[in-house]
Amino acid sequence: MKIKLILLFVLAGFCVKSYAQTGFPFDNEIRDFKHKDSLSFPKPDGILFIGSSSIRKWDDLEKRFPDKNIIKRGVGGCELSQVVKYYTPYILFPYHPSKIFIYAGENDIAAGEKADSVLTNMKALWTMINSQLPDTKIYFLSIKPSPSRIALLPEMLKANEMIKAYLQDKPNTLYIDVSTPIYKPGTTEPDASLFQQDMLHLNPTGYDKWQAVLQQYVN
Repeated sequence: MKIKLILLFVLAGFCVKSYAQTGFPFDNEIRDFKHKDSLSFPKPDGILFIGSSSIRKWDDLEKRFPDKNIIKRGVGGCELSQVVKYYTPYILFPYHPSKIFIYAGENDIAAGEKADSVLTNMKALWTMINSQLPDTKIYFLSIKPSPSRIALLPEMLKANEMIKAYLQDKPNTLYIDVSTPIYKPGTTEPDASLFQQDMLHLNPTGYDKWQAVLQQYVN
């Protein structure tokens, strides 16, 4: 066990050093994570949440699941494509989690990507995880509708359907609908009362809705 922990710290240190030479987007957030890891590295078999600011801004995520080893590694406004290209060595693989919850893809579409591009990146990410962590359970959280991005909703819904279909027969993998719970009752439009003033990020009541959906999968 001591040898394994030493190797994990060596890997974390290597990631910090190599990251400093790359200049990836959001490097300040990655550096913060690696500094936190250097002080207290998360125990293996934790429950990892990765993705964009909908994870990063979930301020009380750990408190909502107090009896679980939650590891929160949301990165600013990152895109799913950036998780695939840059971040897995820093916010995913070093932790050897038992479960991974992924929220990403919304920013890709906001940046002009189409649903098939988001699907391609999800395929790549799933393959990477399954190859290196075959026993880890993978949960993809559906791309949420946001009032400030309502014009992009058709493309987001298309991406969700494509990803859901792709993941349907994958082992240890589940697509989770976190979109429907934040619709206005009887509609397919987001309920603005569940969002912060920016009409992009969920407020605590919105996260209540997500928690209610995720509770059974986190446990």
